Amino acid sequence: MYGIVDCNSFYASCERAFRPSLADQPIVVLSNNDGCVIARSREAKPYVKMGEVAFKNLEKFKRHGINVFSSNYALYGDMSSRVMDIIARHVDEIEVYSIDEAFFKLGNMSIDDAEALGRKIRKEIMQQLGLPVSVGIAASKALAKLANNIVKNFPEQTQDVYVIGTDVQRIKALKWTPTSDVWGIGRRFSYKLEQMRILKAYDFTLLSDDIVRSKFSVVGLRLKHDLEGKPTIGFEEVQDKYMIATTRSFPNVIPKLKALEERVATFASICAEKLRKQESECLGAYVFISSNRFGSDYVKIGGVVHFGFATSSSITITKEVLHKLREIYKKGYSYKKAGVVLLSIRPNASHQVRLFADEDPRHKLLMHTMDALNDKIGKGKIKLANQDVNSRWKMRQEHLSPQYTTKLNDIITVNCE
Repeated sequence: MYGIVDCNSFYASCERAFRPSLADQPIVVLSNNDGCVIARSREAKPYVKMGEVAFKNLEKFKRHGINVFSSNYALYGDMSSRVMDIIARHVDEIEVYSIDEAFFKLGNMSIDDAEALGRKIRKEIMQQLGLPVSVGIAASKALAKLANNIVKNFPEQTQDVYVIGTDVQRIKALKWTPTSDVWGIGRRFSYKLEQMRILKAYDFTLLSDDIVRSKFSVVGLRLKHDLEGKPTIGFEEVQDKYMIATTRSFPNVIPKLKALEERVATFASICAEKLRKQESECLGAYVFISSNRFGSDYVKIGGVVHFGFATSSSITITKEVLHKLREIYKKGYSYKKAGVVLLSIRPNASHQVRLFADEDPRHKLLMHTMDALNDKIGKGKIKLANQDVNSRWKMRQEHLSPQYTTKLNDIITVNCE
């Protein structure tokens, strides 16, 4: 059997876990630089749409008593890790699907035992972390996701856990679910089914295998089998990222090259750290700068630089990226955004030393030492000289909550009097 644990309104729930007074109050979480709404609690959904620009809706937030938070990824990431640890203690295998979702696999287990396990996992997450979750369990991943969707729509009847354990339950669930709500059916897939007048998930399973394969490829056929209760979609292996990027909008426009260099150097260094963390290296990078896209003189300039050898050195990557920045920079513009994207990423285990073109071998030891020190004394404490050591460039986070679980100064103080 397969199951899925899905944290309810995860970002908002993380904020509530440390501020119980926010229970049942509307909450929205904003994107980087407090740009737009990226998460909403159930109470906020009637008033705010996903993606709405924050500064245009300040009056609406105030009118409806909506609590606004800047995205606190340090907190959310740590809480997510704790959720996954609790799940992993109770199941045979786990696949982290996203920051707030994880599939798990169970051995041969009765329906009652599976439901009891789901409730145990849900109870532990609530007791230890204060996070509400929904649990769906079934014979396949697609059906488990469907069971979880039923929990979302009928939380009181299911008490946040539902098992599709019989064929009668499976067919009833498929007849209730629109094809557009099925996990794995995207916009184009759904449109094709609508053209065929296939509107419910059950109707999709009635199609012959040959028709599904011809119109929706082997991916659609696997989904059909999964919905029929034949587990076909297996667990995916965790893979390293094959594109690493750091892009930011600036609080104020930057007209001068020197200030841009510091920003781009920082972005390149952040990318290199991510590269080393996943034990990879790259062969090149793309750097870009752009002015305010809402201005009359909007311009976006970019360029690709090839290193000539594979590297993960912050020194090499930053040096080459800055050289390209100086080539593409144009005077007379005020720049609002910049970014660095690493290209041709590969595992560092396959590194081939080139006889006449390779970087200084001392870089590897130096980068290892820098990373170890930053892990020990604080992220960003050790920088390259082309970064401004006296300046800490921060995103606009006017509504940022404390990092309760990852920063000693932010740990909650309990009054025991």
